Amino acid sequence: MINVNCLNNIAACGLKLFSDEYNTESSFEDAQAVLVRSAKMHDMELSDNLLAIARAGAGVNNIPLDKCAEEGIVVFNTPGANANAVKEQVIAAMLLASRDLIGGNKWVADNAEDPDIAKATEKAKKAFAGQEIKGKKLGVIGLGAIGQLVANAAIALGMEVYGYDPYVSVKAAWNLSSEVKYISDVKDIYKECNYITVHVPALDSTKGMINKEAFDLMQDGTVIINCARDVLVDEAAIGEALKSGRVKTYVSDFPNPTTAKMEGAIVLPHLGASTAEAEDNCAIMAVNELRNFIENGNIVNSVNYPNCDCGVCATKGRITVCHKNVPAVISKITTVLGAAGINISSMANQSRGDYAYSLLDIEASAPEAVVEELSAIEGVIKVRVIK
Repeated sequence: MINVNCLNNIAACGLKLFSDEYNTESSFEDAQAVLVRSAKMHDMELSDNLLAIARAGAGVNNIPLDKCAEEGIVVFNTPGANANAVKEQVIAAMLLASRDLIGGNKWVADNAEDPDIAKATEKAKKAFAGQEIKGKKLGVIGLGAIGQLVANAAIALGMEVYGYDPYVSVKAAWNLSSEVKYISDVKDIYKECNYITVHVPALDSTKGMINKEAFDLMQDGTVIINCARDVLVDEAAIGEALKSGRVKTYVSDFPNPTTAKMEGAIVLPHLGASTAEAEDNCAIMAVNELRNFIENGNIVNSVNYPNCDCGVCATKGRITVCHKNVPAVISKITTVLGAAGINISSMANQSRGDYAYSLLDIEASAPEAVVEELSAIEGVIKVRVIK
């Protein structure tokens, strides 16, 4: 029985994909697999039993990735599963920033008891007049699963779209509309675009990337949309940009004591992926990733170990090894197996930064003594027998 712990509510359509061999009512301490959405795990004690964590969503800043890698715990996320939900919110954010629908709605609510509200509306509505987004320039920073959908949707709405992503994948490039103008220098987006939306992960290199220097390059009245991560925008700098008029509106999906009181900001309560469809998609994808890893040893969509997929095992045995990305580990693994008279039918090895993952299909089951010998190799973190 494989113990699974859900740190947050996970959609039932995902949980029902587990077979009878899985116990989804496990405690965290006993779990071999964990499903999580927003629960903060940095201060949690990680059990030796724990093999994998799947985040039902894209961002993984609530999970201690380095600590997990050190202990051979593979962490997954679900890129693209909530992409359409976020795309739709970004489009809505552009419209909210362009047409003062929020202000207009508030005026109606404030004047709901006025018997002449219909007549008063004709005089009041000019205070809430806006502009159309058709024909305006949109800069999309980050052309991953979400960014490419935003760019394509904006093209369909008649916008002129500029895209920036120095690491754009081949798949994303193929899916991107040919009408999107690919920009090699992000400064050109700051200079040219009326609307700017950011869709990059929160890394040391991206934190505060939209800062005073960026605002100094922008046109007056620029609209900034941030449905990615709050730390991507320098909040002190955008506060000043709003006061000066350089930024007309800042739409953020991340309320905090600064943004919640920021004049000129539309702040939403982290609703980007809050649709029933997105939650279902994330749950299904996360469960499938966990099952593939637990049952086959395959890694797909990991954020701390390399992807490594060899399909379903067709030999008598399969073992996996999480190890440091250092010389001689592979040769030592094969030497141990050879000395035990175990032939390797096929093998895959992938590395990612300081860590690597090896998956070996063997022509005999590995006895416990061999597993112990493999585990004792310097640089090896965790050995697991799949079959």
